[in-house]
Amino acid sequence: MDSERVVEIWTDGGAKPNPGPGGWAAILRFGTAERELSGAEPATTNNRMELTAACAALEALKRPCRVVLHTDSEYLRNGITRWHTGWVRRNWRNAAGDPVANMELWRRLLAAAAPHQVEWRWVRGHAGDAMNERADRLATAARDRLTG
Repeated sequence: MDSERVVEIWTDGGAKPNPGPGGWAAILRFGTAERELSGAEPATTNNRMELTAACAALEALKRPCRVVLHTDSEYLRNGITRWHTGWVRRNWRNAAGDPVANMELWRRLLAAAAPHQVEWRWVRGHAGDAMNERADRLATAARDRLTG
């Protein structure tokens, strides 16, 4: 893994209404190269779309990379940096003993992140971060294409 070369990723997702039709997006930047990914689902939630965006972005990487992933989702950032170790230890049960919500997406995300060295960076949504706002526009456009 070349530690000098970093892939920067910005992700966003949402559903409107929540739950309802949703869209997700990711922008990957490596040096001067950029790639946009997006998609939509007819019946989903904000949290599922945030997770899907991060999964798709990391799955798009062809080899182990150093990654800085920017997200405005505290659910995503806290789940991947803090909560998942307890979930795994408790056999995918939350602190109340109930099955973890979105377990299949969390497992997908852990598998997608495993080959990489990922720094999970939270950014405040709708607060002027140009790349976060671009990801938001792409996710909204994907949802709008679905709903017509």
